[in-house]
Amino acid sequence: MGTVAQTQQWHWPLVRALPIGLLSVTLATLGSLLFPPTNWMPSDVPDVAFIEALVRWDAGWYGEIAQNGYWLREGQQSPVAFFPLYPMVIRGVAWLGVNRWVAGIAVSFISAMAALALFHRWAQRVAPGYASTAFWLLALYPFAEYLYGVVYSDALFLLCSVGAFLALEKDRPIVSAVLGAAACACRPVAPAVVVGLLTRSIERRRKAGQPLRFIDFVPALAGLGLVAFMGYLEYRFDDPLAFAHVQGVPGWEQPPGWESWLKVSFFKTMYPRVAPAVAVRLGGHALVTVAALALAVPTFKRLGWGYGAYVLVVVGIPAISSKDFQGLGRYVIAAFPLFVTVSMLLKPLARRIVTIASAGLLICCALAIGAGSYVA
Repeated sequence: MGTVAQTQQWHWPLVRALPIGLLSVTLATLGSLLFPPTNWMPSDVPDVAFIEALVRWDAGWYGEIAQNGYWLREGQQSPVAFFPLYPMVIRGVAWLGVNRWVAGIAVSFISAMAALALFHRWAQRVAPGYASTAFWLLALYPFAEYLYGVVYSDALFLLCSVGAFLALEKDRPIVSAVLGAAACACRPVAPAVVVGLLTRSIERRRKAGQPLRFIDFVPALAGLGLVAFMGYLEYRFDDPLAFAHVQGVPGWEQPPGWESWLKVSFFKTMYPRVAPAVAVRLGGHALVTVAALALAVPTFKRLGWGYGAYVLVVVGIPAISSKDFQGLGRYVIAAFPLFVTVSMLLKPLARRIVTIASAGLLICCALAIGAGSYVA
């Protein structure tokens, strides 16, 4: 999947990612046209098929924050559940006169292209012989559809987190900390970013046989992204953990506690009877989650403690807190080192089979998202 010479070219991933992204948008648009969704649509969404196809579900919350900021109402779903970086960037683009939904699509799509390019550069450093295969596995991952213009924060988080680890591999700890802080302000998995960056920084120093320095601990400052958001929530709403507490309100009903941790809702939904579509959706997310957690072990062995710890925590946090695994397949995008691990574990024929199968499922996800299905 690409010669050594090709993998050295900076434009190699962009030339391949762009058609995948455009095809995904086209398929989502087709899904919207063939199966017009009945979901509520904000009044200022342009009446253009491809835009409507990419403004689904949680997109409404990001658009709300971008336009009106944060608010919190007791016992109701509120935007404080969503971290601020992505809607802040949307607001910045919208300030230039761009419709907020068009801005969200642009931010997601551009972030995805940049993230995939940086991922390829990062993979070349940590596993040179597997960089191109890992790129294909990530770019064609079924839930990667959420990277290609869908108004969700996954693409921006991937860009910031991959950038943070790439900067660390290039001995730029301050840049790593800044990008890590941006990632921590983008999604509620800050502990994974902090633990991963700090562990990797110390690990690299130890492997070089050199004593630890103060600068080796600087990447841990990535946690300031989360601290800043918590400080804002304390100032505005007297609750620094409002983003977690609001999860238990009606409609979300995912409060921290044993019922969520033990997946009581999941088992009640799946047994004794369940609609086939629901079984495939929730069962698929559960399967991907278990597989991702299992792959943390070979990630520790092949890529080191830093990346193993990052994968374990970035998948573990939503795996524990989710009541029914819904959305976990999408969250695995954040565990980008796994795609290198998988490329290392698979034989050449298996890599091709997995890549082709993944591409087929990506097509299905794109059509389903465009049709308004609750995929992830």
